[in-house]
Amino acid sequence: MAETAVALGEALLSPQQLADYLGVPLATVYRWRYESSGPRGIKVGKHVRYRRRDVEAWLEARTDPDQ
Repeated sequence: MAETAVALGEALLSPQQLADYLGVPLATVYRWRYESSGPRGIKVGKHVRYRRRDVEAWLEARTDPDQ
């Protein structure tokens, strides 16, 4: 039996949920995807979803060390 992200306790974020979480416009999320500069996305059928842990890792990698 295949395990899903939800079954593992990790819901996947839609692009809109990611934009809301980060407080950026949805267009920014789509631009990041196009430029391959945002969090790693996962294709689920024709949809893109994001793991929260990938988003957190992406944010951590961009944390300003001087702050």
